Amino acid sequence: MHVIELAILGVLTDADLHGYELKKRLREVLGPLSSVSFGSLYPALARLERAGYVKAVEAETSPVTTMPMTGSLAGEAAAFRARRRASTTTRGPRGKKVYGITEDGRARLCELIADPADDDRAFNVKLAFCRVCPPEDRLALLQRRRRALADRLTETKSTRKVADRYRRALVEHDTEGIERDIAWLDRLLETEREEIQ
Repeated sequence: MHVIELAILGVLTDADLHGYELKKRLREVLGPLSSVSFGSLYPALARLERAGYVKAVEAETSPVTTMPMTGSLAGEAAAFRARRRASTTTRGPRGKKVYGITEDGRARLCELIADPADDDRAFNVKLAFCRVCPPEDRLALLQRRRRALADRLTETKSTRKVADRYRRALVEHDTEGIERDIAWLDRLLETEREEIQ
């Protein structure tokens, strides 16, 4: 599973977007250090479209603009004629290609979130969009992450007796970070369990 495809499907659950806006939102989801280029975005969109998870549509652009009231009958009549002419004889510029998620794409997003593979690498992205999944899948995601962190904490604590004080400081820093993450997950799990009941 590619994290970018998971993120694309997740972002498109909120709205249909053109490539530039999608790239911008992906950066928000994946973080500032993660750069999604158009060279990786459009091939991912093409794969998702071939699979039936994403659709591409032309955005409708309306050439009609609203005009303020003029205050005179002649002015209103001229404004009406201008709007009518624009709507019948003028075509707007070709709309940008807009991508949207399909129902199969929504189902696929839930499958990817429920998949235990890549939890460590993709956890943040999965968590960002898990609201679209059934409660039991959300709960399972949080429980898997907590177990993985508990295992990592056990491993980190076993290496605490490092002689070098700088390496020891790094181990302590890692340990404190993992403990904070576990406490945060415990709060999320508690809230999730309350919502399920």
